[in-house]
Amino acid sequence: MKRQTKDKRFARAAYFYLKADLNIGVLKMKNITRKKVILRIYGCLMEAYGPQGWWPLTDLHASGGTNPTKTGSVQGYHPGNYSYPKTGNQQFEIICGALLTQNTSWPQVETALLNLKGLNALSPEGILTLDPETLKEAIKPAGYYNQKAGRLITLAGWFSDLVEKNPDKNPTREELLSLKGVGPETADSILLYAFKQPSFVVDAYTRRITVNLGLIDEKAKYDEIKALFEKNLPLEVPLYQEYHALLVEHAKRHYKKKGMYGGCPLLDLVRD
Repeated sequence: MKRQTKDKRFARAAYFYLKADLNIGVLKMKNITRKKVILRIYGCLMEAYGPQGWWPLTDLHASGGTNPTKTGSVQGYHPGNYSYPKTGNQQFEIICGALLTQNTSWPQVETALLNLKGLNALSPEGILTLDPETLKEAIKPAGYYNQKAGRLITLAGWFSDLVEKNPDKNPTREELLSLKGVGPETADSILLYAFKQPSFVVDAYTRRITVNLGLIDEKAKYDEIKALFEKNLPLEVPLYQEYHALLVEHAKRHYKKKGMYGGCPLLDLVRD
């Protein structure tokens, strides 16, 4: 409870501090540090969209967890509550979601997760004992189901071993990256949302926004973009979670059509 209260206090304090520090339309890149730009972007996004409540969980569908901005999937979110995941099965659901969301959208992943839940298979034990063909059929909505089924089985075995042998240990990024099918974005999503470790997540939307704002070169590698945020933000899990989710929400509104990003309101923060 104390951790949840601290996390809420931090997120709201960051919001009000940054809101008070905004000066949209006047800010000049050459007159400020990159750190201030990164922080002010967060302030703008938080002011526009509010806390996002990521990662969504199927357990919260019945209890009224909703997406505050009503775009994409609309259930399972928990805005302002940073206490999730609370159970091992919720951790594992986030791990599954991080894998299944590769090359597809969240509503398709949500359908796959609900299919698994309907089979009482949304747990490491459930995945490992489920008939492989049944598993493939359940996750078919998320695409690449033959490939993803095998990788889910790998993750289920890995998570079971972790819980059995080192229940209080958080995995390292290198450990996650050694698992078949787990790339940088998936590893960082698992660390940040399932294990509450401050590892900033970079996705295609993050790349589009940072390149369009001139904060990073268009040929920058994943870890360069990751470092841009981690070097210029406080090492706080709620902040990392909100920032990533807010970038996604912003991109849904302003970065859907490839190359047509001139209307992004964040450009006022970096324009000469």
